[in-house]
Amino acid sequence: MISTETLKARALQIRKLSVQMVSRVNASHIGSSFSMVELLTVLYSHFLKIDPARPQDPARDRFILSKGHAAASLYATLAVHGFIDGSELEEYNLPGSRLLGHASHKVPGVELSTGSLGHGLPVGCGLALAAKRLGRRHRTVVLVSDGELDEGSNWEAILFAPHHKLDNLLLVVDYNKIQSLGNVKDVLDLHPLAEKFETFGWHVKEIDGHDVEQIRSALDNFAEVQGRPMVILAHTVKGKGVSYMENLLAWHYKSPNQEQLAQALQELEEQQ
Repeated sequence: MISTETLKARALQIRKLSVQMVSRVNASHIGSSFSMVELLTVLYSHFLKIDPARPQDPARDRFILSKGHAAASLYATLAVHGFIDGSELEEYNLPGSRLLGHASHKVPGVELSTGSLGHGLPVGCGLALAAKRLGRRHRTVVLVSDGELDEGSNWEAILFAPHHKLDNLLLVVDYNKIQSLGNVKDVLDLHPLAEKFETFGWHVKEIDGHDVEQIRSALDNFAEVQGRPMVILAHTVKGKGVSYMENLLAWHYKSPNQEQLAQALQELEEQQ
């Protein structure tokens, strides 16, 4: 088993790479990228059965990052885990690059191009249902943002999955409480989210989405759930890891300048 220290070190590495990528091209969504770093780290280091040497293996687990605007951290995660060369990250969001600002299926390890919100979970339901009907054992994991749950297509899928007993489907909600134009509770309140999923027939786990051991334990619990899908409500912090970004709406779209980049890298280095 990969040690807790290694998981934490990988998360810091992913944050450093991500903030450098975003700052280099004056791109946005660093806050959304940072809130899910530990989730991506534990998924790729501990849970997902995807071979970077054979990313299209039919037996692979399917992972969909539905909040595709936060692609910087996904690409950094794929580089850290050997799906792409780390040097390619320098091409992020540049003309002609396959590392688009939103997740692109042209990148090895990316299952579905995403960015238009509310698509990942419906597609995930279809993949999970197909796997069941074909007698295949791979799992489907979808990571969505909390603000993305405003999309009605998600709630159709949330009804659909328990109806079809999709216990091969795992939904992870990056519950950072801030969306593009304000606090989630002010734009369209999700509370009580756990009770809503339970009422719809889901098995629910609530965790600290930055605690790698809580994430690992919740993911391991997935194998024990039979006859219904599971959702992990991961409470996270927008801009996690950099003091001037944390819990601030501005960092949904802002990009750090050179002085801010230096401070971010220094703060992340001090967390080693």
